[in-house]
Amino acid sequence: MSSEYPESNDPQSRNTSGGNNASAGHVQPAWERQVLSDLVQANLKEQQASRRWKNGLRLGWLLFWIVVMWQVLSHNQTTGSVTTPHTALVNIKGEIADGSEASAENIVASMRAALEDTGSQGLILLINSPGGSPVQAGIINDEIVRLKALHNKPIYAVVEESCASAAYYIAAAADKVYVDKASIVGSIGVLMDGFGFTGLMDKLGVERRLMTAGENKGFLDPFSPQTDAQRKHAQSMLNHIHSQFIAVVKKGRGDRLKETPEMFSGLFWTGQQAVELGLADDLASLDQVARDVIKAEEIVDYSRHDNVAERLVKRFGAAMGEGAWRAMRASTNIR
Repeated sequence: MSSEYPESNDPQSRNTSGGNNASAGHVQPAWERQVLSDLVQANLKEQQASRRWKNGLRLGWLLFWIVVMWQVLSHNQTTGSVTTPHTALVNIKGEIADGSEASAENIVASMRAALEDTGSQGLILLINSPGGSPVQAGIINDEIVRLKALHNKPIYAVVEESCASAAYYIAAAADKVYVDKASIVGSIGVLMDGFGFTGLMDKLGVERRLMTAGENKGFLDPFSPQTDAQRKHAQSMLNHIHSQFIAVVKKGRGDRLKETPEMFSGLFWTGQQAVELGLADDLASLDQVARDVIKAEEIVDYSRHDNVAERLVKRFGAAMGEGAWRAMRASTNIR
């Protein structure tokens, strides 16, 4: 009887066996270890991305306030006037439009600063523009007329490559217009452009669902047909603005203008031809006008430009938003 259960009566044997079973129960399969490792790595990456974003945000705000202070200080340092005799310069370059460097806001402010300076002997508008908004050009034209009478100083237009359309609208108000013989001058006309896709949409079987309150509210919609009445209305508007343009040119140029049937047709001419037609007065460069006409060889630029600080401030909001989106993608694996 005593030898019937030898292993069960051996405490050491039972402990050894139990120990082996316990050790076997704590061994983790390979896939569990891999899952735990992946979770730990993902958590570390998320924490690192979060720390980078927080640090970047702090650095961004610091940079923002540095830029703001730089902008304020730079403006304060350039508010003084130049008292020695000089020729004032204002650049009109690129498209004449609201929000551009050649906007009425920028050009008018620059002209006022130039003519209010006691040292400026005259103002040169250095023009290189294909045109733009008739509204912006009209504002500048009116201000040229007002400032000439207010300050009793000459204002000259000097054309580089081009002075067309709305740019010539501005130049016509100057006392004299100087060009290079190869400059492009003129284009006294008005246009309204766009596209119409109604025929293509019919072929593709696409229906345009445009709802308006007012039968003519969407008459410039490129996906809707245009009636004869709407076309006539648009043409009437263009003709009215064109007549305003012609009146400004005739008033500004006066008897110097040698009017031809094509002069107000939208055509443009070389600088040499423009002089012959009376659209310009003579051939001369910026330096020549400053030296020989205004008699003040030193040139001081009063043009308003967006400096680096202003550009950074304008783009700061967009850049911060994009940075937040990228950080969110990095931390949440959005694709």
